[in-house]
Amino acid sequence: MKTPFLTREQAEDIARRYPTPFYIYDEAGIRANARRLKAAFAWNPGFKEYFAVKATPTPAILKLLKEEGCGVDCSSLVELMMSDRCGFSGGEIMFSSNETPAEEFELAAKLGATINLDDLTHVNFLKDTLGYIPKKISCRYNPGGTFTLGESKEGFQVMDNPGEAKYGLTRPQMTEAFRRLKELGAEEFGIHAFLASNTISNDYYPALARILFQTAVELQQETGCHITFINLSGGVGVPYRPEQPENDIAVIGEGVRKAYEEILVPAGMGDVSLCTELGRFMLAPYGHLVTRAVHEKHTYKEYIGVDACASNLMRPAIYGAYHHITVLGKENAPCDHKYDVVGALCENSDKFAIDRMLPKIDIGDLLVIHDTGAHGHAMGYQYNGRLRSAELLLKEDGSVELIRRAETPDDYFATVVW
Repeated sequence: MKTPFLTREQAEDIARRYPTPFYIYDEAGIRANARRLKAAFAWNPGFKEYFAVKATPTPAILKLLKEEGCGVDCSSLVELMMSDRCGFSGGEIMFSSNETPAEEFELAAKLGATINLDDLTHVNFLKDTLGYIPKKISCRYNPGGTFTLGESKEGFQVMDNPGEAKYGLTRPQMTEAFRRLKELGAEEFGIHAFLASNTISNDYYPALARILFQTAVELQQETGCHITFINLSGGVGVPYRPEQPENDIAVIGEGVRKAYEEILVPAGMGDVSLCTELGRFMLAPYGHLVTRAVHEKHTYKEYIGVDACASNLMRPAIYGAYHHITVLGKENAPCDHKYDVVGALCENSDKFAIDRMLPKIDIGDLLVIHDTGAHGHAMGYQYNGRLRSAELLLKEDGSVELIRRAETPDDYFATVVW
């Protein structure tokens, strides 16, 4: 069972000031999770989390994470600009993009960000763009094929298909890139890879770490390059369904430590710093989309219409993604009604739940859509002229702060040339 971090009374009070739908984030939960991650990797003195800005590009959230010692992972010009305005600089910024325009490399370099190259051709492109290669540089590795972890200790199989991904360099290209970068003046090297997304397994990160650690040893031997950091990327997931187990970040950190001591330390690479770029794991459980039931429809199925739609949260519409729903005030009521919970878009995929067993929903009830703290508001859009909702922060002292106002029709028309 998933428990909301706010009650019906709290939500109704908030809704009187900030009409539904709205996103709300739990400051206490976010801070506690950031501290758990830091503790899990405290054995590595240089460890740093670079929060994936794309997951929740909200300045108040970025500043909160900065206070907890996190950096940022950016993938676009605007994300770099936002991070700069939030006070991140230099080694606090990782820039990992693909098909990158020159101006984005230029800003990343100006800010002192660590640039993570996605393709072999980007080596010369970066050199031509900047006129030099930064002293510290990273390359993204794609081992190709299919990544399979098999049955994890939690009983879930992890499988993804790196060979179909547009990202990263092949193994021979990694060697070629490192040699070329060294010729052009690079002195510190990093390796990055992302093999699977939203894994519910304590075994994924250690398995990925072993691949990266062994690759690092080989590359250092082949090229003589000084590898100073390894980026384990993201992929540590969250249990969207209530029956799924949570990842244990302490167990994950210990698994990575064992791989580090077995592979890197004997190779004389015990000074390598580790970093992560978690987004979903850091934020998803600590964000709710709160929406109100505004219509009910009885045709071939039972429908509940809410005032949020796929423009607010698109994951169910485009991925068929599951998000748990709680009817506030009815947490202990029997789930004896089957509903499709739907929004107002002129698309039949605009459904937050299909054939979901829920308590009886009455018009006016507030619904919490869980695990929307990452890849929720960030992926919003304005189809059908539906406007993006406000974002709120539930502070540790129980107060609520507006951190992004809801869009207005004036915002929608602001870019129009009449």
